[in-house]
Amino acid sequence: MPKSSAKPGRVMHGPQPSQQLSLCWGREGLVAGVDEAGRGPLAGPVVAAAVILDDAAPIAGLADSKVLSERRREALFDEIRAKALCCSIAHASVAEIDQLNILQATMLAMKRAVEGLRLLPARVLVDGNRLPSLKVAAEAVVGGDATVQAISAASILAKVTRDRWCRDLHQAYPDYGFDAHKGYPTAEHLQALFRLGPTPEHRHSYAPVQRAKALQAAASDGLPATSPPTRR
Repeated sequence: MPKSSAKPGRVMHGPQPSQQLSLCWGREGLVAGVDEAGRGPLAGPVVAAAVILDDAAPIAGLADSKVLSERRREALFDEIRAKALCCSIAHASVAEIDQLNILQATMLAMKRAVEGLRLLPARVLVDGNRLPSLKVAAEAVVGGDATVQAISAASILAKVTRDRWCRDLHQAYPDYGFDAHKGYPTAEHLQALFRLGPTPEHRHSYAPVQRAKALQAAASDGLPATSPPTRR
């Protein structure tokens, strides 16, 4: 019996840790990778991206955005935008995060990213263990940002987009250090938050931000304010 050849665009199961899956055309149709950036910060939107790569235009060096340098992410961002069959970047706002909670807001951003694709994928692979509500077949892939090229590409687009937003936010609120901590609850960020109070771009449903608001309100009323907890 002749050996069957692998079909482009088919998902190969059981990759070795050092391998990544290449996803594109095949009988199953187009496959999109989806990832997000910004679930953990205290400020700003959560950003999601969806990417359909082109096997005819491979991109070297795709990996989980968290293990890449900022310079490398920026270079790959431009290459992904130039070579992918199509890609889409979307977000859920601070107001939506406060209204829905961060998990549901993340699912909403992912759904918007998929729906924004110029081409309709037959299948969507999402990093993590949860799936947004989609009109196409989807699969959650734990650790997919390190093992599936399309998800790696999506993680890079989402991360770079959000980091650029943080640099812009730093111009508006330079005393908070958004260009450095990117909104995450570092000691420096918490010190600025409790000293200056939250900005409109902070997620006011988050406990540290609520605490900062309470301290600010107490100070304006002339009440003694207790010291904020120190993050270790």
